[in-house]
Amino acid sequence: MNSQNPVIQLENASLERGGRHLWRGLDLSVKPGEFIAILGPNGAGKTSLLKVLLGLLPLSSGIASVSGQPPRRGNQRIGYIPQLKRFDDSLPVRGIDLVELGLNGYRFGIHNHRKATAQVAKAVTAVGAKSYATQPIGRLSGGEQQRLRIAQALVGQPDILLCDEPLLSLDLASQNSITARLDRYRQRNEAAILFVTHEVNPILPYVDRILYVANGRWVIDSPDRVLQSDTLTGLYGTPVEVLRVHGRVLIVGTEDEALTTAGAHHAHEKDIGDEH
Repeated sequence: MNSQNPVIQLENASLERGGRHLWRGLDLSVKPGEFIAILGPNGAGKTSLLKVLLGLLPLSSGIASVSGQPPRRGNQRIGYIPQLKRFDDSLPVRGIDLVELGLNGYRFGIHNHRKATAQVAKAVTAVGAKSYATQPIGRLSGGEQQRLRIAQALVGQPDILLCDEPLLSLDLASQNSITARLDRYRQRNEAAILFVTHEVNPILPYVDRILYVANGRWVIDSPDRVLQSDTLTGLYGTPVEVLRVHGRVLIVGTEDEALTTAGAHHAHEKDIGDEH
C-alpha cells in the first residue's frame, strides 16, 4: 500500500437499527488500491455499512468520510454494485441505457455523446455483455442483468467500488471472470474495493484485508489472520471451526454456516434483499 490519504475513513463508528447495535466502535481506514472483503452472517450490518458510505444511512455515533468529505448521495467517485433484484420483464430500457446511467445519472446539460458511447461500449465488453447489451433489460437473465450492473458501476471510472454481493446468480466461471476484471480495474486505476460477500473463495486471491462483523463486534486483518478458528470463535462467542479443503475456505459452527463462505448456491435467494 502506498502512503496516500485514505479514501474511506471510519472512526469509532457505530450503527444502531431497530434498537439493536449492528456494530460499534468501528475503526476502518482504506487506502487507494486496497481490496477489502466484508464478511459476516445475515443481519450483521454489511449492506448497512455500504449504505453509510453512500450517504443513505447516518451513523449512530462516530465519524465517516469518503475522499475526505462526509458521505453524500450521488457521489460520482463511487461505483456501486447493489444486490441483485430482477428488473420487471416488461421494462423496455436496454442494457446499454442502464450502463450509460452510470455516466450521466447525476449530470445535466449537454454531454459528449460520442465519448459516452465509447465508454459504455468499453464497459459492456469488459464484463462480457456485448452480445445482449442492446436487448431490453427485463428480458435478460439474472446473471446477464448483474453483468450490466457491474458495467454500470465501472463506466464512470470511479475511485471507489462498493460491491454488495455482486457475484449472485453467476456461475463459477463467471464469478472468477468478473472478479478478475474488478481486480484489473482496481490495479489499473488504483481504486479501492469494498466487497460484501458470503462466498469469499472467488475473491480470496485478491483480498488485502477482511473486515468480519458478527454480534455487534468486528475484526479487521489479513485473510490468514481473520479466517482462523480462534479469531472467529472469539467474534461469535461460540465454537467456530475454519477448514481449508482443496484450496477453499469453509466455516463450520455459525448460525448460517452454509452462507458464510462455503458457497451454498441454493441459499442465494434468501440473501437477495437488503439487510436490516
